[in-house]
Amino acid sequence: MKCLNRGRLSAAVLAAVFTLTACSSSSPSSGKDEIQDSPDTAVETVSEEQSSSGGGDDYVSSAVDFDHELDGYMPLKDNYNFYFTYKIVHPWWDAVALGMEEAQRQYLDRGIKITYEYMAPKEASAEDQTERLHKAEEGKYDVIGVDVADEDIISPVLDEMVENGTKVMTFSSSDAKEGCKRIAYVGNTHNYEDGADLTEALCEKLGYKGKVAILVGSVGAPCHEDRARGAKDTIAKYPDMEIVATEYDNDSIDLAYNLTMKILVGNPDLDGIICCNMSNPVGAARAITEVKSDAVIVGMDHDYEALRYLHDGVIYCLGVQDCYSIGFDTIQIAVKIADGNQPGELFPEKTDETTTVIYQKDAAIMLELLYGETP
Repeated sequence: MKCLNRGRLSAAVLAAVFTLTACSSSSPSSGKDEIQDSPDTAVETVSEEQSSSGGGDDYVSSAVDFDHELDGYMPLKDNYNFYFTYKIVHPWWDAVALGMEEAQRQYLDRGIKITYEYMAPKEASAEDQTERLHKAEEGKYDVIGVDVADEDIISPVLDEMVENGTKVMTFSSSDAKEGCKRIAYVGNTHNYEDGADLTEALCEKLGYKGKVAILVGSVGAPCHEDRARGAKDTIAKYPDMEIVATEYDNDSIDLAYNLTMKILVGNPDLDGIICCNMSNPVGAARAITEVKSDAVIVGMDHDYEALRYLHDGVIYCLGVQDCYSIGFDTIQIAVKIADGNQPGELFPEKTDETTTVIYQKDAAIMLELLYGETP
């Protein structure tokens, strides 16, 4: 597996990241919605034509911001201990961990020691996440953070934890349900728009007609479900577009491959596939390549293999989230929450991170930026 380019991170920090990632699976002791209008979201989009003109390099290079410095907030303690759990062991969360490690290093330079556990199951499970959260609540953590596996199941758990006096935040790709008592969220606040934007690009590429399939991800995961909903609402705008299949791949490349092959058997004239997580563009591209289908793929994120498929023209476009910034900001806000602060001047209730839609021409820049590879 190709690893992300750590930019300015030291070799020691990188070794710590690899150690952290290797241990991350351990357990700690129906109606149609209208298209949403969210003008303040942080989705960076350009058309394929704009991206392919000479002026798109800065836009692509800024998709992931490695240049972060801690703000001027003075922590009240010199030692903090956090617990973070997320949906599933996966390279996407390894990228988030890099930002966390850099924030940790910068705090250490200021004489403040940050320790944390970073845990997830090998398969996404709201039941497993519930168990982990209850176990973590018994520990002596300053803040507990969670990337929500299923908002209906996990949100009441977080409410109960807050009522019991636990400081809880959400982070990464999925917030809790609206009205949840969690203190703050750091991550993607515009998953619906990401799904809509990618689907709009697909529709334009297909001339607003054709048969498409949707690969969602994990049942109940807010980010995956919201992207799929954005995709469905966008397709509904065009009478000559049809969704012929919607499948859940549980964030598995192998399952996404198998599901794509099944969809292609039933729909050999398939025109496009909308992929709602980081794994399914890879699985879909493997299947499309194997059967030599002309189906157009759009999907999410920065997987090395997905970027190679983008470079080769198998994938049409990808929405790349700034995982590094998510990780860095999560640690900063966790410190402020630990000190008893509430959303306001020091930090917002929702910290909005960016998604940048990139095309074939942009793949080489992104491979260089993230993996140090020049195709």
